[in-house]
Amino acid sequence: MIDRIQAMRTFTRIVDTNSFTRAAQSLDMPRATVTTIVQNLEALLGTQLLVRTTRRLSLTVEGAAYYERCAQILADIDEMEASLHQATDRLSGRLRVEMPGAVATALVLPALDDFHTRYPNVDLTIGVSNRPVDLVGEAVDCSIQLGALPDSGLAARRLGTLEHVTCASPAYIERYGMPTSLDEFDSHVAVNCMSAHNGRAVDFDFEVGGKALNVKVNGFVKVTDELAYLTCGLRGLGLIQPARIAAQPYLDSGQLREVLPQWKPSPMPVSVAYVKNRQVSPRVRAFVDWLADLFERTEHASEDMSRVRQLLRGVYPDEVR
Repeated sequence: MIDRIQAMRTFTRIVDTNSFTRAAQSLDMPRATVTTIVQNLEALLGTQLLVRTTRRLSLTVEGAAYYERCAQILADIDEMEASLHQATDRLSGRLRVEMPGAVATALVLPALDDFHTRYPNVDLTIGVSNRPVDLVGEAVDCSIQLGALPDSGLAARRLGTLEHVTCASPAYIERYGMPTSLDEFDSHVAVNCMSAHNGRAVDFDFEVGGKALNVKVNGFVKVTDELAYLTCGLRGLGLIQPARIAAQPYLDSGQLREVLPQWKPSPMPVSVAYVKNRQVSPRVRAFVDWLADLFERTEHASEDMSRVRQLLRGVYPDEVR
């Protein structure tokens, strides 16, 4: 007897990942089991759902229609079960999330014990990087992203904004002096952070007179990792503009000093991206709720707590971008 629900979940995961192998890995099943489930499902339905070749995997017309219905049915089942489970310890399953290093190291990872206490049966896999993430191909449930979202066929829910801060180490200031105006940046050096989207160095940016101003600051070192970026700044290798939540402990200790506080960097939008045409699963909703609460409880997410509460506004807005 075939397990219809398991078969539908397996089939939709194959379509989402476009791979029997990746689907098997994400479901923690042998690949042979996944293949057998799909074969049995096709036999039960009396129609072919997938066209498989050595190079390509595609849906038949019947398979595409079946996938849409399966995705809706599974979402309804998850929503119904979540509504019946009053206790948070009943929420279970796997959740794979990707997020930038600053959010991960300064906020999420240090507080994971709290999430586990609230949801002990949720198995989290967290990827930490600033690279663009293929949610479908990599079977990622949601991705926390900074900046404007590209038109990538994803739905996104805006969380709020994340502050950055211009700063330098005392050793750097002793060597180069403290900048007193933006015009002086020509005589200074920066640690350049490379964009994960285009591979180019990201300019410093400031809000001046209500408008965004980009300033290019030359330097002799370029990095792609946020931790490396912060480390280089702490070692006096140049000016940096890290996320305030990552830099605040070093500002408090005096290992970094804020530069030109009268001109703040432009706030960075924070969003959570999902695959389109899917309902948000109870596990994802619980994680986003917890993340919003975490931002509000974090002392160093901004300069003062009133601004912290504005970092994540409208966690579940009516409109989905």
